[in-house]
Amino acid sequence: MEVDFDDVARAHERIKAVAHRTPVLTSSTVDTLTGAKVFFKPENLQRMGAFKFRGAYNALSQLSADEKKRGVVAFSSGNHAQAVALAGKLLGIPRVIVMPVDAPKVKVAATKGYGAEVVLYQKNENREELARKISSERGLTLIPPYNHPHVVAGQGTAAKELIEDAGPLDLLLVPCGGGGLLSGCAIASKHLNPKCRVIGVEPAAGDDATRSFKTKTLQTVKDPDTIADGARTPSLGSVTYPLVMHYVDDMLTVTDAELLKWMFFLWERMKIVVEPTGALAASALLEKKLDAKGKRVGVVLSGGNADFKALALL
Repeated sequence: MEVDFDDVARAHERIKAVAHRTPVLTSSTVDTLTGAKVFFKPENLQRMGAFKFRGAYNALSQLSADEKKRGVVAFSSGNHAQAVALAGKLLGIPRVIVMPVDAPKVKVAATKGYGAEVVLYQKNENREELARKISSERGLTLIPPYNHPHVVAGQGTAAKELIEDAGPLDLLLVPCGGGGLLSGCAIASKHLNPKCRVIGVEPAAGDDATRSFKTKTLQTVKDPDTIADGARTPSLGSVTYPLVMHYVDDMLTVTDAELLKWMFFLWERMKIVVEPTGALAASALLEKKLDAKGKRVGVVLSGGNADFKALALL
């Protein structure tokens, strides 16, 4: 395995002075609905609005002086883009971000606002190939959104904090796109809380990780049609796939209708702005995709960069 708990612990030391230690939130209404004691980790309150800042800062901070001077390139539908843009700004590193033309405008605007150069690509283009081409032509270091040991280790600090602050858990539910957050959180959970069952949650339309988990063979999906734009990844990566298979106990999916229902519930009842992808894990719990009665349950809310204009039309 390319990442272990020592990597997560070292990542936490690197980022703790710059990343927010987001609070643990509870809701008596949620506890009543689920029959569980639920502890939310609201990474929508993280810098740039998502957990991605943790992994991006951990990765960029470990570059050599020469790599930092030359700069980095990343590809992302939005949150990793913003994370690399902000982390690079804080560290004085030039950055180019490859984003889809249909990325949420709020995420593109924020990425540019942090001072990054944005290169847009069409749906028929391969974003990773484009990023690698730019990397080669300009001498930039490629920082992928999830398939990187330093990124995974950084994301795992979210679960490390949650368990330290909330105490032992019986279940931990984590959103899954490319598996960086899920695998990092699973590593931290299994070290600090070995009896805790770790469950990843995907959109039903983009269930490649769930199919991979069930079949024990890496599966892919092409341009999944889901409101959860942060989970439109084609597959788990060479780093995250073995970690998910080793540390994760189960995978679940939720439909877009279920996702939106419970995302708006979180907005209305808990007064927290969570984007669709960020509500994946909470939706599986509230939709009762698993039996949580009598259990202590951790739920990672992965981000809050919602496109309000688009969501208002739903």
